[in-house]
Amino acid sequence: MNRPASLILFGATGDLSRRMLLPSLYALHVDRLLPGGLNIVGTARSRLSDDEFRATARAAIEAHLPKDRVVTDRIEGFLARLRYLPVDVTTPDGFDDLAKAVGGSGGDLSIFLSTAPQFFEPTIAGLKAAGIADGARIGLEKPLGLDLETSRQINDAVANAFPEERTFRIDHYLGKETVQNLMVLRFANMMFEPLWNAGGIDHVQITVAETVGLEGRGGFYDDTGALRDMVQNHMLQLLALTAMEPPADLDSTSVRDEKVKVLRALRPVSDEEMVFGQYGPGSSAGEAAPGYLEDLGGTSDTETFVALKAHIDNWRWQGVPFYLRTGKRLAERRSEIVIQFKCVPHSIFASRGAKLTANRLVIRLQPEEYVRLLVMAKEPGLDRGEVTLRQVPLDLSLSETFKARPRRIAYERLLLDLIDGDPTLFVRRDEVEAQWRWVDAIRETRRKSGLDLKSYSAGGWGPAAGIALTERDGVSWND
Repeated sequence: MNRPASLILFGATGDLSRRMLLPSLYALHVDRLLPGGLNIVGTARSRLSDDEFRATARAAIEAHLPKDRVVTDRIEGFLARLRYLPVDVTTPDGFDDLAKAVGGSGGDLSIFLSTAPQFFEPTIAGLKAAGIADGARIGLEKPLGLDLETSRQINDAVANAFPEERTFRIDHYLGKETVQNLMVLRFANMMFEPLWNAGGIDHVQITVAETVGLEGRGGFYDDTGALRDMVQNHMLQLLALTAMEPPADLDSTSVRDEKVKVLRALRPVSDEEMVFGQYGPGSSAGEAAPGYLEDLGGTSDTETFVALKAHIDNWRWQGVPFYLRTGKRLAERRSEIVIQFKCVPHSIFASRGAKLTANRLVIRLQPEEYVRLLVMAKEPGLDRGEVTLRQVPLDLSLSETFKARPRRIAYERLLLDLIDGDPTLFVRRDEVEAQWRWVDAIRETRRKSGLDLKSYSAGGWGPAAGIALTERDGVSWND
């Protein structure tokens, strides 16, 4: 007999579950997008009753979901879906009880692991031994290892119980509406694709900037650093979506095949094309901010800032630099992709004193969501002598244009796709390993070159060397 549709949440009492997963599942419930009989079983090491877990879920919904999305008369129906079982994944005990809670083997089961990577292997072994893995889908939250070798170990352990078509590696940036709109912008508008290459584009910038420091994640972050925490996953996925060839279809195989071609075409980065920094004391949001070492409470050579100049060695992008920048305690919270087009080959306005600025496309992912195209326009006037031109924005504010539609958490889409079994917005194993291969080479180059960490003040835009990385090419960051 097949078991009913179920979702198991490992790490159900953790920060990600409270901030994102439980509110997202409730929002899907309110919109009647979850299967009618779906049971949600939370598990972690904490010993809680069902009622205590439901109280945790209620508090998470009220704290982390916008008030206009909280429908109070539907909370009880959602909480009725929830059960809780304490499981210590480092021992086999508890997995048999978990199997009984989801009705044995067969049926439609989704599993979401939001635990530390060192618990992936014992968790998967326990799921397999208890028969829970049979026919189930598994979602894996990052980080998937600390380098290519450990990533392969995790992927091998997962493959021992879950075939690739039932393995869903999560990068939550892929669930953002603006990221998905990047593909629509490119492949549903004739005006962009003919210029989306080395003939029309001068360079590309990708920035993921944070204003926060460690926020209680010191142990994890100091073992990881900005390169592995942000570049290896989020930023390389954004780069791949920006640079990939048009897929034959929107199915998961076509899209992911094109992304992995880009990742494999990335040229190794030289030591002159990389900058690593670490924030010192400064000011953030008008208040004094401690330096990284003070935040950490010890000494460290972990980078909190990375700037890279990347190249994609294929026909479409030959000679076009991709500048990547990410860091903590920067001046502004911002995630964006900037496409800098080339100047027109000849200005007919130069004899009238007009200066042209090349078009620029800004795709802002957060905190606002918009697409902004900067174009040249003439200032009003009779123009008896000189002509005055200036750049003006053509804005598409996604939050304003579609304000009647709810702004969804990225995990709403990803959780729903996991439950439905649609892998399009998840990362395939060969993508992950191509990303790690490129990042591991950067780490090795840094080690061999003995590159120093550049200090920068909290609240700025990173070390001066990060600015010089682009300025020596005649390029300025879009600050």
